[in-house]
Amino acid sequence: MDLSLSSFFSDYTLRTVALGATILGVTSGVLGSLAVLRRQSLLGDAISHTALPGIALAFMLTGSKAPLVLLFGAAIAGWIATLLIVGIVRASRIKYDSALGLILSVFFGVGLVLLSIIQKTPDARQAGLDKFLFGQASTILAEDVLTMGVLGFIAIVVVLLLWKEFKLLAFDPAYGEVLGFRTTSLDLILTTVLVLAIVLGLQMVGVVLMSAMVVAPATAARQWTDRFGVMMIVSAIVGAVSGIGGAVASSLTPHLPTGPAIVLVAGSIVAFSLLFAPRRGILWNWLKQRQRGRRFQEEAALLDLYALAQQHTGQSHSHTLGVLRAMSAAPAGTRRTLHELHTRGLVASDSSDGWRLTPAGFMEAEKLLREQNVRT
Repeated sequence: MDLSLSSFFSDYTLRTVALGATILGVTSGVLGSLAVLRRQSLLGDAISHTALPGIALAFMLTGSKAPLVLLFGAAIAGWIATLLIVGIVRASRIKYDSALGLILSVFFGVGLVLLSIIQKTPDARQAGLDKFLFGQASTILAEDVLTMGVLGFIAIVVVLLLWKEFKLLAFDPAYGEVLGFRTTSLDLILTTVLVLAIVLGLQMVGVVLMSAMVVAPATAARQWTDRFGVMMIVSAIVGAVSGIGGAVASSLTPHLPTGPAIVLVAGSIVAFSLLFAPRRGILWNWLKQRQRGRRFQEEAALLDLYALAQQHTGQSHSHTLGVLRAMSAAPAGTRRTLHELHTRGLVASDSSDGWRLTPAGFMEAEKLLREQNVRT
């Protein structure tokens, strides 16, 4: 398939799906950042699963398959489920994760039962409701994208208007209560816009995979920054890239659904971030630990040579590699450590493979000893 810019804009389906996926990625990235920071990542999973009975009931009551009607039913169901979770936790000794799992499974089970009942009715209009389980992005129309854009814009505006309040709620809700903020009301507002963000993606990604769109962009963004505002921007960008990348990958690969493709792209970005992000990435931490290990070995070698030098009258007396290995905690790397110190001009070697401190090495060893005395 031709991937030129002109072909992208001329392909109605690809253009519509990519635009809808971008809106979904940006909205879920922004709202997902708050959910991840509040350690409520599974709340997105619960809301997406509890939306299923809302979709089924909306169809049963109205007989309409209009996306706006079905999504409205999904939003009401998700909102009620969230209130039930909060109510169970506050009114009983049941923990948050237990209440979440209970409501999620019950609502999802009710949704599957309602879907099975609908499928047995003679009305042919009900066909396709089960597509909300895994999404069907190819059925999205320009009107659906417009609806997603309006609702996503409303959700983001609410976040911007309550920026300081949501930030306080995410990091220190107890302090917010001391300042006089109504954290319960803020929590309800945040939950409402989170429900709105999740409902936006049900037609595209589906009930089962929508939680990944809430968690993945924010998780990836968290690896790259410690600043709340930057994290939210990066999360929105990751969500948008995932949406566009998944839409393009689906158009290029026959029989590849768009929803799973979007989630796979987002998952790949998360994996890359976990591996290579500075300060938090696995590779970065491995390099830091390796660097710390080398520094420790170098400092230990300098102190060993300094201790040996104190036992001899002349500082020019050298010591064999075997002696230094016997004193080292990591004898296998002693030669490499000595060569690195030699490169830095801290040790010198003679023709018999003996090693001694240089004047700069003595100064460095004495500095290390003073630092150790200060720490102790």
